[in-house]
Amino acid sequence: MVKHTYETLGETLFEETLENGLRVYVFPKPEFGKCFAFFATRYGGMDTRFQLGGQWLDTPMGIAHYLEHKMFDTPDGNALQKLSATGASPNAFTSTAITGYHFECTDRFYENLRILLEFVSVPYFTEESVEKEQGIIGQEIRMIEDNPSWQVYHMLLEALYQHHPVRNSVAGSVESIREITAQTLYHCHEAFYTPSNMVLCVAGNVDPEQVCAMAREILPKEKKTPIPRDCGQQEPEEVFQRETSREMAVSAPLVQLGIKVQPAQDGAAQFRQRLLGDLACEAWAGHSSPLYRRLYEEGLIDSNFYLGYMDYPGCAFLVADGECKEPEKLRDILLEEGARLGREGIDEGLFRRLKKAAYGNYVRALNSFETLCVEQAKGYFSDQAPWSFPEVYETITRQDAEAFLRRWIRPEQAALAVIRPGGKAQ
Repeated sequence: MVKHTYETLGETLFEETLENGLRVYVFPKPEFGKCFAFFATRYGGMDTRFQLGGQWLDTPMGIAHYLEHKMFDTPDGNALQKLSATGASPNAFTSTAITGYHFECTDRFYENLRILLEFVSVPYFTEESVEKEQGIIGQEIRMIEDNPSWQVYHMLLEALYQHHPVRNSVAGSVESIREITAQTLYHCHEAFYTPSNMVLCVAGNVDPEQVCAMAREILPKEKKTPIPRDCGQQEPEEVFQRETSREMAVSAPLVQLGIKVQPAQDGAAQFRQRLLGDLACEAWAGHSSPLYRRLYEEGLIDSNFYLGYMDYPGCAFLVADGECKEPEKLRDILLEEGARLGREGIDEGLFRRLKKAAYGNYVRALNSFETLCVEQAKGYFSDQAPWSFPEVYETITRQDAEAFLRRWIRPEQAALAVIRPGGKAQ
């Protein structure tokens, strides 16, 4: 195994690529009593069109999330119950770009790891169980659709992007999941749940070699080549729709302002742009910025206001989120101030403080085993080195942040999504 030592961060990481293509990462933590394991595939809500066996398949929206639910079924019971019976705390999630299964435990780690690797690698579906799950997930979808925070974010993505599948709901719709069959799930598992498309990350008092040995024993031996995926037609640089709104039962308008930016071309550049984008957002209207204080004092935003950078494969955007009684006024002020900072500059002292704060937040996050494993997995899938952030921050200057704002804070890059008080959609 390859050993990486990050002296600045006080972290040690072991890495190995198995013969079947699985990448394994282990963070040894002999001084801790708990362990965390994360087994993930580069497959999420955006991956609905792909090629399998030389043919293109179009699968229903929400199928990656549906598959995540069904993966816990085994011929002799439910894997969640098995893990809970051994004292583990298991869970799973599906995002736009990945699906991950994980557990935390203080005892019987290797027994739990065996259960995890076995149920994720061996699918078991029947038409009856798939049909039964439609009712459960359909109820979950209805709950999500009744959530104003989810609705306004989904509306924003649909306004920002015309073609990119990031605009698809990860959970799908009640209508789309009705199209899912056991055979479709088997196709998706065959395509994406292969070791060469997956990663195993572990943190805790474990032996890295033993983790690899167990993965070699349990998982398929064959190494498969990556399958082609279709992320839709090329997106125009500007947003698809400038404004969108609907009514729901909220006490005050719920607002999201998105700024569409072009993603960088490779993993290292994407990671740097993410750190740069977050710093630019903090200088623009973060909690330590002059604009935030002004907006707060004027009552346009509250303490829950958020502004940050987000990206997925093939897309990137800035998003401002919060409650505001005058959404259009907030948008205009934000755009005006972002453009002004791009022209006139950011205070050097403020920018230095923001860099130190961002660095400190990153370091504190490393105290979480879950953060270590999930960020390492995401970094692997996007060809990024997440623990290079100390060196990357050193390269980012105030002038970089100003140029970023100058490039992207423009009306044609902005989309406003609003949930307004009321009881029915517009």
